[in-house]
Amino acid sequence: MSDPSRGPGVLHVVATPIGNLGDLSPRAQTVLRGVDAICAEDTRHTRQLLGHFGIERPLVALHEHNEDGLAARLVERLQAGESLALVSDAGTPLVSDPGFRLVRAAREAGLKVSPLPGPSALIAALSVAGLPSDRFVFEGFLPAKAGARRERLQALVAEPRTLLFYEASHRIEEMLADAAQVFGGDRKAVMARELTKLFETVLDGPLDALAARVQTEADQRKGEFVVLIEGAGDDADARLAEGHRVYALLSREMKPSLAAKLAADITGAPRKALYGQGTPGA
Repeated sequence: MSDPSRGPGVLHVVATPIGNLGDLSPRAQTVLRGVDAICAEDTRHTRQLLGHFGIERPLVALHEHNEDGLAARLVERLQAGESLALVSDAGTPLVSDPGFRLVRAAREAGLKVSPLPGPSALIAALSVAGLPSDRFVFEGFLPAKAGARRERLQALVAEPRTLLFYEASHRIEEMLADAAQVFGGDRKAVMARELTKLFETVLDGPLDALAARVQTEADQRKGEFVVLIEGAGDDADARLAEGHRVYALLSREMKPSLAAKLAADITGAPRKALYGQGTPGA
């Protein structure tokens, strides 16, 4: 219950298992037992998790459809002395999940927001991928529509850092096929599926090989996915990849020779390497 005499409460951002329930830390269990309420993306899912550990706390549904309106009321509860926990369905909250509006509102109100670290699918996948991990960029879920998805991938062709994506089972086949087409089939990639769960699989190889395997093996299209794609490489490779991308866009509107000249001026890629290349990586 709220108690103004004890001062403002704390918003605990608590990571929960992405599959294996043994990954809920003892500290996370202690915090979840002690808060006044738990803000959860899906209260039914969270209730099952809490039940496994014998934790009974009031649950508040907090999702993308109600977060804007609910954040202010939750901040009032924190100001009144209650402590709250924020969890997502799996993994670390706010990573492709709702919650940042509540965290921002709490911080703007001068309240303490305390992280309780733990499982994260993207970090787990990166740790076993064998791709460069000193610099990486997380892109979350790609657009569901094919055209928008390819456009987003096209914009990342020259990115030198390792790329990480989340993907759903009903789109993984199309996503890998598009990535192979845009980045080139020989670009190294890793597909991590069902991490920490019974059917955990981590596959690596060139994008075209991964796409072909997912297309032919139905089991590899089931579950939750993290896809990692190696970056464009050193600066020269990145400039060339970006040059191909810009050339492909410009050549739709102007003569190839002029498109190549402008693309070279914009990106620093060699003009001769671009001229006549209708698609990136061709």
